[in-house]
Amino acid sequence: MTKTSTCIYHFLVLSWYTFLNYYISQEGKDEVKPKIFANGARWKYMTLLNLLKRRTAGFGIYQAGSFRKLLQTIFYGVTCLDDVLKRIKGRKDIKFLTAFRDLLFTTLAFPVSTFVFLAFWILFLYNRDLIYPKVLDTVIPVWLNHAMHTLIFPITLAEVVLGPHSYPSKKTGLTLLTAASITYISRILWLYFETGTWVYPVFAKLSPVGLAAFFSLSHIFIASIYLLGEKLNHWKWGDMRQPRNKRK
Repeated sequence: MTKTSTCIYHFLVLSWYTFLNYYISQEGKDEVKPKIFANGARWKYMTLLNLLKRRTAGFGIYQAGSFRKLLQTIFYGVTCLDDVLKRIKGRKDIKFLTAFRDLLFTTLAFPVSTFVFLAFWILFLYNRDLIYPKVLDTVIPVWLNHAMHTLIFPITLAEVVLGPHSYPSKKTGLTLLTAASITYISRILWLYFETGTWVYPVFAKLSPVGLAAFFSLSHIFIASIYLLGEKLNHWKWGDMRQPRNKRK
């Protein structure tokens, strides 16, 4: 792809996810749907948090105060801004913006999108009631389900192919990913203690030890995806890690 084509592609992806988030935001206006999306459930799902990274701050930030969701929300906005400014000012003048874009992609966008895709479909194919009960089919159209759980993976994988991303040191990258995971798990637990309802049915079937094991294995899984992303980036573009004298 040429630079212009890549810029147009990023804008189209941002537009697509902006439309999806607008569509999702309208779900609560239905008289039946609020019962299913009570207590902010619409925004509890990791899939929807993942979708929000495609929205810019100018379109509004849901769940203000959630730092992790804010990072995800601005990813494609930052990417589009990076594309435009590179054409206007040149690469050297926007090093910080490019570094910020790469940090978002390597530590959040790629690991989270890939995790959502794999975890959802593995559990869905094993027993859909654990992750996506059939009742949701009456609320969420099939096309929207695939937009949330299927298309996210090829779109994110395309980012690996379209351009290189500089990875931080493994220590820095995994530390940021761990912090995001702890924040998300804390949110899940807080919502349970506040509402008495788990955001995913699978959690209700696990004992406290089982939950601890599930969260631990999930973190190991998403950390492995982070390392896979680094390998894929290296395979496609060579060593794009930050220079050793700048790494911590």
